Amino acid sequence: MSDNTLAQECIPVGEQQYTADLAARLKAKIIRDNPTGIMRRDAHPKMHGVVKAEFTVESNLAPELRVGIFAEPRSYQAWIRFSNQDGTIQADKARDIRGMAIKLMGVAGDKLLESERHEQTQDFIVISTNVFVTKNVEEFDALIKAMTGSIWAKIGFFATHWRVIWNLVTSLKQFANPLQMRYWSTTPYLFGDTAVKYSAIPHVPHPDAMPPNPGPDYLRQAMVRQLGQGEASFDFTVQLQTNAENMPIEDPGKEWKESESPFRKVATIRILQQEFDSEAQRVFGENLSFTPWHSLPAHRPLGGINRARKIVYDAISTFRHEYNKVARKEPGSWEI
Repeated sequence: MSDNTLAQECIPVGEQQYTADLAARLKAKIIRDNPTGIMRRDAHPKMHGVVKAEFTVESNLAPELRVGIFAEPRSYQAWIRFSNQDGTIQADKARDIRGMAIKLMGVAGDKLLESERHEQTQDFIVISTNVFVTKNVEEFDALIKAMTGSIWAKIGFFATHWRVIWNLVTSLKQFANPLQMRYWSTTPYLFGDTAVKYSAIPHVPHPDAMPPNPGPDYLRQAMVRQLGQGEASFDFTVQLQTNAENMPIEDPGKEWKESESPFRKVATIRILQQEFDSEAQRVFGENLSFTPWHSLPAHRPLGGINRARKIVYDAISTFRHEYNKVARKEPGSWEI
């Protein structure tokens, strides 16, 4: 690439303190939201299902796409968790952002997290909107502070953050089936001498319609129905950063235009026909830990939101596993 500013990070003053404040604020929130029973995630607590999948890297990729796990054509076993983002568990018909967290297994090589350097997993986390709600950690911390505060705190924040309102409102939608939606990473990741964003694009020959009278858990029921009858598949794609100004690293609230850099397929996700709605598998999915920092250095998360995730995800995951008296460990196979 001729543009030597590609994939460059710029850490703003005060980010470390905003990250610490955010971690403390979210920990207090989950304690308040879970007065009894198990301690759940601060985001994506409602799981529709965790399912077995195969992640197969394409053969004959262009040279610039042969990076990290995409360097050679091969298949990985994976677990994929589908969820609602809202911190409050609610009926699926509520407008929300939906999540798809992908965990590949059998990935050789040292990983970024020192405490899990020898683990054999690689995570990719994507959601049902193509932009993050805020531009940086400071703004995200202020959003969480407002959302957990008084009505006047909410009014004061949103009165001065119009783009946050727009990104939030346009991302909250109804969906018919988690296996038939498109997902994006919103945040960027290192990829060779540039950066990428990820997107999982479904193959949907006959899309489901919204049920006329949806039950509270109709998204899980849609998955149970589809995977009981057949498979589901996605193209896993990357969007190369080609312009540092129009495709910023430090502002995931700004869309990287596909007209400037289209998403290119690097792998196929095949979700097998299966039964997944057992209590044992629900417990397994509840106890799984996902973070973009479960990663090879070749796919290092970039930007302030990802830097905050490294701290916040670890703090929340450690706390809830300790509270629930469950060991935190990475899976090595489809066995549970």
